[in-house]
Amino acid sequence: MTTTAQRSLLYGPLLFGAYGVIRLLDGLDGVKGPGLAWTAGHLCFLVGLVFFAQGFAAMRKAAGSDLWSSAGFWTGGAGVVALAVQFSVDITTGLMADSHTEMAELTGDFQSVPGVTFAFYLVGPLLFSVGQLLLTGRLAALRALAPWAPVLVLATSLLTSAFKDLIPLGAVLLLLSYAPLWRTGASRAAAVPSLRARA
Repeated sequence: MTTTAQRSLLYGPLLFGAYGVIRLLDGLDGVKGPGLAWTAGHLCFLVGLVFFAQGFAAMRKAAGSDLWSSAGFWTGGAGVVALAVQFSVDITTGLMADSHTEMAELTGDFQSVPGVTFAFYLVGPLLFSVGQLLLTGRLAALRALAPWAPVLVLATSLLTSAFKDLIPLGAVLLLLSYAPLWRTGASRAAAVPSLRARA
């Protein structure tokens, strides 16, 4: 696993956590967006998605690009695209609106387009989470990640879906899940092919 791949598995969760922290700060006055905090937080998550996509590709490669890891990569990649659309719309409406109410109305106009809510607000986040779970599950089976790594990924998905204020905690859980890869990426990834043969 290259240094770039290692960094992606570190920076992705870190930027996810940054978004969560900025989101909390943005809501201290009781209203989230529009404004600098809203835009900055969403930009953090958008950039983080780029690193997640790179990380998914690296994890697939580390697992030997088999059926399981390929399914995780393509599923997670579809989730990345859907979330990128969702957050791009949030940034755009935030820049266009002068108030939270106006921003909500603009977002509602977008969501009223048939299929948009289903694709970008319901299925998209789910695919992102399922892809991560498949990839971490496969690498855990190959012993490149700890057995509890998929459990932490699942916990992150459930916690942050139910309580968005827990996004910073979810980011910490992801960092712990991927720690063997972003800390010792080259040596651990080099061992995966032989481990895969025994899985």
